[in-house]
Amino acid sequence: MASKKSSVLVMAAALAVAFLPALAAATEHTVGDASGWTLGFDYAAWAATKQYYEPSHTVVEVGGADFAACKKPGDAVVMGTGDDRVTLNAPGRRWFVCSVGKHCQNGMKLKITVIDADEGAAPTVAPAPDLSMPPFPASSPAAGVDGHRGGWRGGFGRAGVLGLF
Repeated sequence: MASKKSSVLVMAAALAVAFLPALAAATEHTVGDASGWTLGFDYAAWAATKQYYEPSHTVVEVGGADFAACKKPGDAVVMGTGDDRVTLNAPGRRWFVCSVGKHCQNGMKLKITVIDADEGAAPTVAPAPDLSMPPFPASSPAAGVDGHRGGWRGGFGRAGVLGLF
């Protein structure tokens, strides 16, 4: 009888070990699924079909230095209900991190620059770099090789883009 009871316990333990990782694993949801983050989509209905487990992630607003160090100040407000909202109503930089485990160190952080509506109606785009090669002097065929040591002229620019997925 004891052998049968221990076999049942071993089987139950094996099933628990087999299924616990699936229960504990995080689920990643893409906002809006295939529609993404767009106008004209019922996000409340979409969110109602998902299951969220606390504390999967949090959102904590921090300062620039804490953002760089992935540090949550002691007095920081931790948002983690899944229905938290942040109003971006003043120009300036805002920094947000996830305070769960090493999530911030693994990239779960976001820097937002809010632009004054009066100053920045539309972002400006830098002109395309000039990648044309200057003309070679006509006097000597070898002048293009020896006389033009600079090679190609051109430039590279950097642009920041904020995307919501």
